Amino acid sequence: MQKITNKVIWITGASSGIGEACAYLFAKKGARLILTALEEDKLLVVKSKCIELGGNCEILPYDLSDIEGIDKLVENALSFYGRVDILYNNAGISQRAKAGETLFKVDQKIMDVNFFAPVKITKLLLPKMIEQGGATIAVTTSISGRFGFPLRSAYCSSKHALYGFFETLHAEYYDQNIRVVIVCPGRVQTNISFYALEKDGKQHSKIDAGQAGGVTTEYAAKKIVKAIIKQKPEVLVGSKELLMIYIKRFCPRLSRKLVRKIKPT
Repeated sequence: MQKITNKVIWITGASSGIGEACAYLFAKKGARLILTALEEDKLLVVKSKCIELGGNCEILPYDLSDIEGIDKLVENALSFYGRVDILYNNAGISQRAKAGETLFKVDQKIMDVNFFAPVKITKLLLPKMIEQGGATIAVTTSISGRFGFPLRSAYCSSKHALYGFFETLHAEYYDQNIRVVIVCPGRVQTNISFYALEKDGKQHSKIDAGQAGGVTTEYAAKKIVKAIIKQKPEVLVGSKELLMIYIKRFCPRLSRKLVRKIKPT
């Protein structure tokens, strides 16, 4: 179990939802935080509260769909404290459209934000993390990264890919004290459905009923922060929908049938 006081923790997707809730818990433990999200005004609000709760905090607004600029983003992140002890790749964007109707540019944007951005950030930080003696890398996937789900083709693909990359990273660099924590949420009360992309890239602008009925971000953050502190390889976060993971594992035929009948919004 690692201590959090004075640890440098970089969280992407930190202006709302799971990232925001985790930032507050880490701040209470005296962490030094770097917060990244698209909207600077929202990050400033989160920063203020983190400082009130006892943490140090810097913000680094950025659009993670801009893959080319991530080299500079990582350079800027390291300029604050000179290191990153815990990287939490939490930012992500979802989808609400059938695979055959989704424009390819939408698929690309979802893969950029959800997969290529966290991969590039991680790869750029990895040498420094090894040099400093180790680090913890957490990443938010989804139960949609464990099986296909209607209206989520690109989203599911990005989350499946995260499993492949970060489980491999864990195996390759374990002996160099790099620990990976895969965060696998089901339904959590966030705004991810509101900002999801429709087939032409337009914002969905609705909170899905399933999302609204999920566990709270506070509940999710407690489980996630505990898992990161304990460097647990994987943590499942949610409610009864998590049963689908076990159904897929032990009864794949039933799983495929159930997925076809699930209301995707």
